Amino acid sequence: MRKNCDRKKRLRRKSSVSKAETYAAMGEFWDEYDLSDYWGKTRAARADVDLESEESLYAIEKRLSETIRREAKERGISPHTLVNLWLQEKIQKLKPHSRRG
Repeated sequence: MRKNCDRKKRLRRKSSVSKAETYAAMGEFWDEYDLSDYWGKTRAARADVDLESEESLYAIEKRLSETIRREAKERGISPHTLVNLWLQEKIQKLKPHSRRG
């Protein structure tokens, strides 16, 4: 029975080094300790990463960027959000009205 309990506890752990059961606890562990002290206890891991972003970046002139930042701050939103809102509004205005009879 003890062996089964130990196995279940091991399966709940998020990390073999810190023995943490939550990602928050794991973060706290690594905030306090240095990986170089535990390097011998680590093991190789395979990870698949999809680097394709769901966002596109566009260059904006500096003066325009400053205006965007100022406007966003006045509205209490991020410049990122403001630009996306403005572009969505502009695109909606450009679309032909399909319900005209």
